[in-house]
Amino acid sequence: MLALVPLCSAFAPGLSVAPRAPRTAVHRAPVPEASLGIDLKGKVAFVAGVADSAGYGWAIVKALSEAGATVAVGTWPPVLAIFEKSLKSGKLDDDLILSDGSKMAVPKIYPLDAVFDEPADVPDDVKNNKRYAGLDGYTISEVAAKVQADYGKVDVLVHSLANGPEVKRPLMQVSRNGYLAAASASSYSMVSLAQKFTPFMNKGGSILSLSFVAAERVVPGYGGGMSSAKAQLESDTRVLAFELGRAYGVRINSISAGALKSRAASAIGGARGEKTYIEYCIDYAEANSPLVRDLTADDVGATAAFLSSPLAAGITGTIVYVDNGLQAMAAGIDAKSFDGYQFSYPFEMPGCPPAPVPE
Repeated sequence: MLALVPLCSAFAPGLSVAPRAPRTAVHRAPVPEASLGIDLKGKVAFVAGVADSAGYGWAIVKALSEAGATVAVGTWPPVLAIFEKSLKSGKLDDDLILSDGSKMAVPKIYPLDAVFDEPADVPDDVKNNKRYAGLDGYTISEVAAKVQADYGKVDVLVHSLANGPEVKRPLMQVSRNGYLAAASASSYSMVSLAQKFTPFMNKGGSILSLSFVAAERVVPGYGGGMSSAKAQLESDTRVLAFELGRAYGVRINSISAGALKSRAASAIGGARGEKTYIEYCIDYAEANSPLVRDLTADDVGATAAFLSSPLAAGITGTIVYVDNGLQAMAAGIDAKSFDGYQFSYPFEMPGCPPAPVPE
């Protein structure tokens, strides 16, 4: 008969392990259905990478606010003035309306350039850039210090940052600087934010980042090292889940979101008046996703609120797909390769003749 040896004894002979006390049954009262609502009242959230009301970052801000959290945001300095002006002028008033008809509190805005960790990292050409005029304290360490001074503790940290200066270039043509810039802005920035914010996050807090299916599958046209940066982001999420969980009791997850026509995404290819790259991606997703519905920013916002709440207390180190199921598909059903093939599904397939009706 095979003897069962405690694992630590097998690796360290002579080390004995005290037997576990037998578990006793724990009886818990039924959880009322009403208690399963997402409640973030009294929580403080910081969302890095919000500059308008069209992207996933804003949707996350609204969802966290809807759940009762106090939300502050970090905005890239070159677009800070435009964002603040839009808020103050009332241009974004409609986007502040919550589901109950009330208006969301305008979040406190901090200038944040997440490619710089410390003031000494900022080069002179950035310091003297007119788009940074009158601004200081925008490195990650400085923003973290400001947030701590203003709020004391933070419960939710969201990384909604991505930038690749050579995103239109295939990987075989991207420069070293372009590749490293994509990694710096899109993945290391999340590590740096975690380093600077986690020490003053409450135990049980949550960190979230936004990824894309290009982290694990080929998405033609998504270049410049951005797919590599997203893969790094997801790998770092898993490693940090262990480190932050053990050291601080903080969770970290990533949302792999589907294509959305945000301002940033619209900048990837497509001249003025022409169909943009992201529009092609959205058309592909709509034609091939298991769920035939429009993907909205609110889908990601709601998922972020859930993952940031106590309802997700046991979830960390995961990649959650919010893409109508597109990541599950191994082939595009609207591909010309399938033209003419007669599937037996009882629903219409694009480009294919309908299945015969059984007699």
